[in-house]
Amino acid sequence: MRIAVTGSTGLIGSALVRSLRADGHDVVRFVRRAPAGPDEAQWDPGAGRVDPAGLAGCGAVVHLAGAGIGDHRWTAAYKKEIRDSRVRGTDALARAVAAMGEPPAVFVSGSAVGYYGDAGDRVVDETAPAGSGFLPQVCQAWEAAADPVREAGVRTVFARTGLVVSGRGGAWARMFPLFRAGLGGRLGSGRQFWPFISLHDEVAALRHLVDTPELSGPVNLAAPEPVTNREVTAAMGRVLHRPTLLAVPAPALRVVLGELAQDVLGSQRARPHRLLRSGFVFRHPGIEDALRAALADPAAP
Repeated sequence: MRIAVTGSTGLIGSALVRSLRADGHDVVRFVRRAPAGPDEAQWDPGAGRVDPAGLAGCGAVVHLAGAGIGDHRWTAAYKKEIRDSRVRGTDALARAVAAMGEPPAVFVSGSAVGYYGDAGDRVVDETAPAGSGFLPQVCQAWEAAADPVREAGVRTVFARTGLVVSGRGGAWARMFPLFRAGLGGRLGSGRQFWPFISLHDEVAALRHLVDTPELSGPVNLAAPEPVTNREVTAAMGRVLHRPTLLAVPAPALRVVLGELAQDVLGSQRARPHRLLRSGFVFRHPGIEDALRAALADPAAP
C-alpha cells in the first residue's frame, strides 16, 4: 500500500515509517522543507498548503504532526502553537484529502487520552465525554478539524494515544536517566492514573487502525490496564534496580511546570475497549513489560 505519513520525524511517526517500510509499503513522508527525494512531499500546515501529488495513489493517510505537549512551559504563545499545529494541520490535510477525485480509504488522525481531562478514578472508554481544561479543548478541536474528510465519506479514525513508553523520546526518555541515577520518585500524590502504551504496541495499533475496516471514530491507544503514577514509580525501581524514595510534591510541580503540571498530575483511567473488541492483541500489556521493551531497544539512549 502507498501510505502518507505526517509527523514522520517524531517518536511515533519515525517508528511507524520504519515498520511500514520493513513490510514493503510505499511511504510518503510529508515534510515542511523542500522534499529531498521521491519519498517526500511538502506541506505547510500553518498556511493550509498540501502538495496533492504526495497524496495521489495513497490507500491511507496517517496524520501524527503536532508540537510537543511537554517540550516547553505552557506560555500563552506555546499553548497557541500546541493548538494551531494540530488544528490547522489537520484541517489542511483533511481538506486536501476531501478534494481528491480518488481519496484514500482511511484517514487516521492523531489525538490523545487528554481528551478526557482529569477523570480521577473513573474508567473512561471511547464513549466518555470530553473533560474540561486546555488539553480537552485542544483534542476536541483537533478531532473536529477532520470533519471535511469524514464528511467526504472517508473512514476516519482518531487515535487517542496515552503515554508512549520509549527510551527514544517523549516523557519516558526524560524519566529513565533520573531513575537510573536514583533520583526518581512519585509525582504529587502518585494516585493519578497514567494510561501507558509501549512504542511497539503504539505502532502496531496504528497499523491495526489502518487495516481494520470496521473501526472509525475515536479509539483509545493505551494498555488494557492503566496504572497509577505510584505503580509506575515502583515498576521503574524494580526494573532498574534503583531506590524510588524521592517524591515531588504537587505544589513544587506547579511552580516548576506551571500549567503543564495539570497534565502531569491529571488522571486518565482510559481503557482501549474498541481496540480490544476489534481483535488487537498487546505484546506488552503490563507496565514492566513495556519498560523492559523500552530498555531493550538498541536505538534508545
